[in-house]
Amino acid sequence: MPQDNAPDSPVNPAAKLWGGRFSEATDAFVEQFTASVGFDQRLYAQDITGSIAHARMLAAVQVLTEDEADAIVRGLEAIRAEIESGEFAWSVAREDVHMNIEARLIEKIGETGKKLHTGRSRNDQVATDIRLWLREAIDALRVELRRYQRGLLDLAEREHATVMPGFTHLQTAQPVTFGHHMMAWYEMLERDAERLADCRRRVNRLPLGAAALAGTSYPLDRELTARLLGFDGVCRNSLDAVSDRDFAIEFAAAASLIMMHLSRQAEELILWASAQFAFIDLPDRYCTGSSIMPQKKNPDVPELVRGKTGRVYGHLIGLLTLMKGQPLAYNKDNQEDKEPLFDTVDTLAGSLRAFADMVPNLRVRAENMLEATRRGFATATDLADYLVGKGLPFRDAHEVVGLAVRLASSRGCDLADLALEELQGFDARIEDDVYDLLTPEGSADARDLLGGTAPAQVLARIAEAREHLAHVAG
Repeated sequence: MPQDNAPDSPVNPAAKLWGGRFSEATDAFVEQFTASVGFDQRLYAQDITGSIAHARMLAAVQVLTEDEADAIVRGLEAIRAEIESGEFAWSVAREDVHMNIEARLIEKIGETGKKLHTGRSRNDQVATDIRLWLREAIDALRVELRRYQRGLLDLAEREHATVMPGFTHLQTAQPVTFGHHMMAWYEMLERDAERLADCRRRVNRLPLGAAALAGTSYPLDRELTARLLGFDGVCRNSLDAVSDRDFAIEFAAAASLIMMHLSRQAEELILWASAQFAFIDLPDRYCTGSSIMPQKKNPDVPELVRGKTGRVYGHLIGLLTLMKGQPLAYNKDNQEDKEPLFDTVDTLAGSLRAFADMVPNLRVRAENMLEATRRGFATATDLADYLVGKGLPFRDAHEVVGLAVRLASSRGCDLADLALEELQGFDARIEDDVYDLLTPEGSADARDLLGGTAPAQVLARIAEAREHLAHVAG
């Protein structure tokens, strides 16, 4: 978009829409230092939408005539077209998106344009714009998050019976199914979706009408403005309305949790794609090579998502720090809320898109997973449970299995490789049927309870999740 150069000389206060009280020109450096139009022009659509609603409300309460409101609306729509076509000239001298649009409106329709700001301040105007923008951003993020969840369901269904080692402390623990593991990722994202929906409810409150900090003497109909803009209600205290940024912090916290979940998933993808694990192959289009080592296939996308998580965490801490010392009501500090908020949304949107495109298209190397499950005595707990079923107390069964593991470890074999006579040497209650449980597949199948890893349970949870996603927003 066209934009004038930063001023290199003081700007006449008479050129400012607020300049009546000032007798000295703004310092050229201060002009540039305090301007926000370089980044808050991103709010142009919300600013115009909010101004149109404000004008319609002013006409409804007879502060403006219908003709004046119509002229303002036509002017604002024309400005929207100028911005979207790239013809609008943004000016640093006009400080921010609000003053740029208002000044252009006055240029286009004359004195009537000066009436638009009746009953409002930039303080409640910017708070409204940010809420409108963030509401739309949350809706778009929820759509992308749901797309990723649906991709995980497809992958989980495809691999619902594929056995892999489950880990604790990154040590082989028990057999699980790959589908069950993917559904664990799904559950993380489901909590994230709930948090975004909950956050959106608090975002969706209208500050407009709070004016600078104390409200206004004009007979504004704030409920009408809220309805025109699709808000669920209005902010109930004018001081809080203009100074509150809790909604932005809450969103950054929800975004940080999502990025934490994506980072955990990224870590597993990176490990699984390594030659040491060789559990999966990531699609080539999401990887890069090395400039010196021709054999390399680097998992750059998950690595970047893992790295970008810290960036989003930083924005959360930055917003908390921004607000921690501010007295009521609005302070110029709050100009610093937009860039971290914008970047948080951009980073999260890009990360979700990358995973929604990449993860459902990975290739599972099932034989490698199964072979890894046969190492590390993943079915030791199954043998203990078997003995408990034969009447042995669990702590005694634990000790018996520990002795069997020691023998198998000394021989470099798995429990299932020990002869029946050898197993019976540890406890005479062990019979031939034990081998049905000492296979990875048998172990997974045995955990056929709600929330368990058995393929039947995985398919049941997938069906339940698909039914849920068919009835939720996004």
